[in-house]
Amino acid sequence: MTRAISLRGAGVRYGTGWVWRDADLSVEAGEFLVVLGPNGAGKTTLLRVLLGLVPLAAGSAEVFDDEPRSGRRFIGYVPQRRTFDRDLYVRARDLVALGIDGTRWGIALPTRARQANRELVEAALEAVGAGPVADRPVGLLSGGEQQRLLLAQALVTGPRILLLDEPLASLDLRSQAVASSLVASIARARGITVVLVAHDINPLVSVVDRVAYVAAGRITAGRPDEVITSERLSELYDYQVEVLHDSLGRIVVVGLEDRDSHHV
Repeated sequence: MTRAISLRGAGVRYGTGWVWRDADLSVEAGEFLVVLGPNGAGKTTLLRVLLGLVPLAAGSAEVFDDEPRSGRRFIGYVPQRRTFDRDLYVRARDLVALGIDGTRWGIALPTRARQANRELVEAALEAVGAGPVADRPVGLLSGGEQQRLLLAQALVTGPRILLLDEPLASLDLRSQAVASSLVASIARARGITVVLVAHDINPLVSVVDRVAYVAAGRITAGRPDEVITSERLSELYDYQVEVLHDSLGRIVVVGLEDRDSHHV
């Protein structure tokens, strides 16, 4: 298989302290990787390294066999949830169109280019099931509908990788399940690699291939049943942690309540 992402001995510093270091991570093309860990552990920093926005202080990183650089069109990115004001009357389709080239908003394009862009926007809207709201103001849409539009914006350039920073935050349980399935189905249909930051693995258990757990300055990766265990998390935190499964099969981590703001 083609390797989409590779970190070798990678480390990031802010000031005099390490965010994380000695990180080894390999993600194959088409894999769905979920990044978990407590607040402030460096999950978003990992995405920013892959986007070429944060330099490494140690080791190396590659995205499709090349060093990360900003502005690469084959990477689709959805940042941490933005709040849209209810008075925002930008049409949904226009928000998605910003994903093609937001820096040229308002600049007249040749007719052929405008038509090609419209086709890309329509295809992205259709892919996420947002066609019926395409002409509605973004500010009047539900949280789930807005999240679909942000995903469409990330898909509009036909990326090979999707980097999604907490796309399930602020969604209710049903919307989380729908969004997770939607991302997975689109990614598998198109062969897209997904790196999704989340606080809770449970809405993603049925779609995820592997997990990267970021905590205590380290990154540990593997299948969910390999990483989210009492033994591995206790080793990672150097603290006694217990992983339980409730009657519905959901994963619950016990023992970190007084140590980190965290849930899995």
